Amino acid sequence: MRTLETPLRQGVASLGLSLSEQQVSDLLRYVALIEKWTKVYNLTAVRDPVEMLTHHLLDSLAVVAPLRQRLQAFTPHADTAPRLLDVGSGAGLPGVVISICCPDIQVDCVDAVGKKAAFIQQVAAALKLPNLRGVHARVEQLTGQYQVISSRAFASLADFTQGSRQLLAEQGFWMAMKGKHPVDELAALPPAVEVFHVEQLHVPGLDAERCLIWLCMAD
Repeated sequence: MRTLETPLRQGVASLGLSLSEQQVSDLLRYVALIEKWTKVYNLTAVRDPVEMLTHHLLDSLAVVAPLRQRLQAFTPHADTAPRLLDVGSGAGLPGVVISICCPDIQVDCVDAVGKKAAFIQQVAAALKLPNLRGVHARVEQLTGQYQVISSRAFASLADFTQGSRQLLAEQGFWMAMKGKHPVDELAALPPAVEVFHVEQLHVPGLDAERCLIWLCMAD
């Protein structure tokens, strides 16, 4: 993973993030774990570690600063750690990356595929991340309340919000990572769900469109 350290540090700097040496090390170890497990469990279609860096790691790191800003705006005086649910998390993207970069956020990564939830648990143990948990379930089966519910190319916006709306805390919001601006998906949202911001993301080293859709329950 040494070959990835320099481009990772360059990408982190480009995104305006300030990470500790331990966090950089954890991110590199996380990529190594994805590569190792994918050989057996087919966690991701991306096999090349260099591609994993751009398509997975930096892609997920691009949401960290916007998420921190949004949480500060929504819950500036919260006295408990915010909870984030990453839906259809797969190999833990962006949930694991958020848990590494934001130790103050409790992150649950839910996936209907058992081996993927087990992988998240393995990452939490290997990297000693007490704020990370893998959950094997369908999102519709879960209970509890989360300030943030995230997804990365998981489903249509309508299906994503409908399937998880019972889990959204008061004053909470959805964070959906998408490629191109999803005009049709936005048009298909029910009146009860409000889009309050859409922002373009720049992912270092990735020549592809990325955007972040922020949604909440309409008043």
